[in-house]
Amino acid sequence: MKSRILFVFMLLSGGAAFAQTADPVIMTVNGKPVHRSEFEYSYNKNNADGVIDKKTVAEYVDLFVNYKLKVQAALDAKLDTLSSFKNEFATYRNQQIRPVFVTDEAIEREALKVYEDTKKNIGSKGLVMPAHILLLLKQKATQEEKDKAKLRIDSIYNALKAGADFSEMARKFSQDPGSAAKGGVLPWVAPGQTLKEFEDVAFSLQKDEMSKPFLSPAGYHIILMKDRKQLEPFEMLKGDIIRFIEVRGAKERIADVAIDSIAKRQNISSAQLMEKYADEMSAKDPELKNLIREYYEGLLLYEISNRTVWDKAAKDEAALEAFYKANKKKYYWDEPRYKGMAYHVKDQKDVKAVKDCVKDLAFDKWAEKLRTTFNNDSVVRIRVEKGIFKKGDNAFIDKMVFKKDTTVTSLKDYPIDAVYGKLLKKKPQDYTDVRGLVTADYQDQLEKQWVADLRKRYSVVVDKEVLDTVNNHK
Repeated sequence: MKSRILFVFMLLSGGAAFAQTADPVIMTVNGKPVHRSEFEYSYNKNNADGVIDKKTVAEYVDLFVNYKLKVQAALDAKLDTLSSFKNEFATYRNQQIRPVFVTDEAIEREALKVYEDTKKNIGSKGLVMPAHILLLLKQKATQEEKDKAKLRIDSIYNALKAGADFSEMARKFSQDPGSAAKGGVLPWVAPGQTLKEFEDVAFSLQKDEMSKPFLSPAGYHIILMKDRKQLEPFEMLKGDIIRFIEVRGAKERIADVAIDSIAKRQNISSAQLMEKYADEMSAKDPELKNLIREYYEGLLLYEISNRTVWDKAAKDEAALEAFYKANKKKYYWDEPRYKGMAYHVKDQKDVKAVKDCVKDLAFDKWAEKLRTTFNNDSVVRIRVEKGIFKKGDNAFIDKMVFKKDTTVTSLKDYPIDAVYGKLLKKKPQDYTDVRGLVTADYQDQLEKQWVADLRKRYSVVVDKEVLDTVNNHK
């Protein structure tokens, strides 16, 4: 019965593909059509320039089918109904949609607002570009320190009045390193941007006028006014202001305001509005449609794979151990390993203390026990390198265990070196010694079993004629 239904479906899907020449159905998965454009998007993206393991179209079909089968399994498991999935998907989708709500006109309005606010704050004082020489004073400077700084700033001032070059004096004597390297010159300063004492003097000066030495909370200054100006017209500054507000997240605020406003006018929620816009934009933009679908299915694939393969394998200790025992020879080594540690201590008595500390513990418990016993306060008594080492992995292990003629340099402040552990000549003690490899292999086995089950559970029909037209159609 099933084969007859499948045969009829093949005929129907073939007819549909013939009728829909613009984007024919290339395959059906569990009765759901997959159009050529979707397959091409996935194939081209995963076989672009720079991809090392490129596939032919025929080779890619199985990978793509397995992908679609896993997505179908996730849908059947109703993972798309989870709040966590909905929220993460909506966040990504909305990132693709939000820019449409940020118009050039809205950005310019925001820029104009920033300009008008700035102009109001500046007022009639305008902007100044001062150069200064600063001698720093601590907040709680003694009178002697103050007198010494005053004597020195007066000496600099007298030299300037006698014709010394301000830039050279700033480079030589100013203790403001940022401006000193530039001859003392500061960026344009607006009212309210700096210390009141500095601002009062700076804005009282005309261009090329120099102040007398004065004191601020930072220390003693001398200012030379390099230039003054009023704020330029908006059109001259618009580009800079737009770049400034974009860095400060103005586009996000503009989008939020627009979305809320449109949603209220249409009497729907913001979430409903975003979904509506996504549907409308995807219908007009195939690239966007593919991108959103890819993320939707990618999230489902990750969740179902994690539950069925990755997380399941990583946490199933009994299954990992059984898999290891059934495949022991695969994990034999071609050279010995040392399962243990090289450690470094300050006091000879700690050599034995370290060994006694861990000798009756499981290997994976050593690190925590050593930390709490020897390094649990501000005094670090030992340094440890723990692991499963082969020749060449650790100089101390090489010299003290494998007896290689290796030069080692003891750690500063930890001159006594020692090792503790066990030499494993051919094979691990148990699966935990090669856990990463065992987990990866067991995951691979689960993956293959899962795909085989999905192939049995869901029907897949590929239209060979349409497949032959991939990237080769008018």
